[in-house]
Amino acid sequence: MAKKIVNSFSGLVYSTNPNVVINEPDNEAINTLAPAKQILRVKLDTKHRAGKAVTLITGFIGTIEDIEVLGKKLKSYCGTGGSVKENEIIVQGDNRDKIVQWLLKNGYSLAKKM
Repeated sequence: MAKKIVNSFSGLVYSTNPNVVINEPDNEAINTLAPAKQILRVKLDTKHRAGKAVTLITGFIGTIEDIEVLGKKLKSYCGTGGSVKENEIIVQGDNRDKIVQWLLKNGYSLAKKM
């Protein structure tokens, strides 16, 4: 799947004005919420995966680094593979119960199984 490139130049292609200042957005402006405030949804998904089941964790609000760390912890706890794409954590197999149990034990009190 191709990554969507976000252009922050607001349609600016070229300018002969030497005083043009291009303000790029700050990527670190998003702060990671505390685990107790994260509203995470854990669900089973088989769409576009040749019938194979994966567990999706959605609703994480925070930086890319923090979601990747959480994804790595969940994958190692379940003993399976997976990835982090488009603010979703994908864990191979049907591990909804294990993941919800781990999230609740580690302070994500608003995590729910869908």
